Amino acid sequence: MVTLADVARHAGVSASTVSYVLSGKRSISGPTRERIQHSIDALGYRPHAGARALASSRTDILALMMPLRTGLYVPVMMEIAMAVTTTARTHGYDVLLLTGEEGPEAVRRVEGSAVADAMIVMDVGLDDPRIPCLQAAERPAVLIGLPAETAEAADTTGLDCVDLDFEAAGARCVEHLAALGHTGIAVLGEPPAVYERGTGFATRTLTGLRTAAARHGVGLLHRPVDGTYAAVAAAVTRVFEERPGTTALVVQNEAAVEPLLALLRHQGRAVPEDVSVVAICPDQVAVHASVPLTAVSVPAQEMGRQAVERLVARLAGQAPRGTELIAPRLTARASTGPAAPARPASPPEGRRGHDGR
Repeated sequence: MVTLADVARHAGVSASTVSYVLSGKRSISGPTRERIQHSIDALGYRPHAGARALASSRTDILALMMPLRTGLYVPVMMEIAMAVTTTARTHGYDVLLLTGEEGPEAVRRVEGSAVADAMIVMDVGLDDPRIPCLQAAERPAVLIGLPAETAEAADTTGLDCVDLDFEAAGARCVEHLAALGHTGIAVLGEPPAVYERGTGFATRTLTGLRTAAARHGVGLLHRPVDGTYAAVAAAVTRVFEERPGTTALVVQNEAAVEPLLALLRHQGRAVPEDVSVVAICPDQVAVHASVPLTAVSVPAQEMGRQAVERLVARLAGQAPRGTELIAPRLTARASTGPAAPARPASPPEGRRGHDGR
C-alpha cells in the first residue's frame, strides 16, 4: 500500500508538506503543490478515510513517549515529564505518558488512532528507528534529544528538536578544569547500557569532552559505570591505577555522584584539594551533594517547557523550527580547585578523611 511517506520521497519534499497539501492547513507554492499532486497520481496514493477523519479531530491530549530503559536516571526523566505536563495544562492539553519500549510501533499506534493530537519523544538515539515514522506521520512531533552526534549531522527534516547542547557541555567541563591546571581527567560516564544502545546525549557529551581535551592537551580516560558504590569503587580504583596522574573527575551519571564522594572520603582523597570533581547534572543534585558540586546544569524544566511550546505552535499550523540546543551553564562550587601534585595509587595507611574516620 502506498503511504504518505512514499509520496513525499517521490516528490522530494517532507511528509509534513504533503500533509499540508492534502489538508489545506497551510499555503503551499503552486509548483510544489503540482509536484506533489503528480506524485499522488503517479503512485496511486489514496488517503485512508479513517486517517482523514482523525486528522480533523482533536483530543486535546499530547502523547509523551518516555521509554523507561535500563540505565536511565528516572528522577531527571520525571522532572522533564512534570514540566511537559504543567506547561501543557496552561495551553489546555492533558498528557498521556507512554513508558513502553515499543519503538516505531508506539509512533504508529498514536498516528493510527485518536489517542493524541501530537507527540513528544524522549530518550532519542543517534540512529533512532522512530525518526522515519515520525517524519512520515501526519501528527506533529517534537524530540527532546538529537538523533546525531553533532547538530550539523542531524537530519530532522520536518521535526522540532530541543535539548541541552551536550557536546558543548562536555567541552565546558574540560575547559574549566584545564584553566585550573588539570592535565589528567577521568570521566565517569553513564551505565554501559546507555552507550550500547547509542543514546544521543551520552555520546555527544563524550565527543565534546574528547575534542576539548585534545585542544587543551589534556589526557582523558572514559569509564562507563553503573551508579552503585561497588561499581564506582571498581572504576575509580582502576582509573588511579592506570593513570596515577589523574587529578580531576567529570561525572555524567547522577546516581554515581554520592557513591563517588563517599568513596573519595573513604580513600582519604580530599575534594578539591586532592581531586577536583565536575558533574553534568540537575542543579538540585549538585547543590545538595555532600560536597556542593561544580556542575553544568541539565535544564530539565526548560527542555520540557520548550518542547510543549513548539508542539502547540505546530498544532496551530506553524512550520517546524528545527533544532534548538540550549547553551550549557557551568556553575563553580566547592568541588573544584587548582590541580594538586598526583598522589600514589593507594593512600598512605592511617590517612584520615574529612569525616575523621
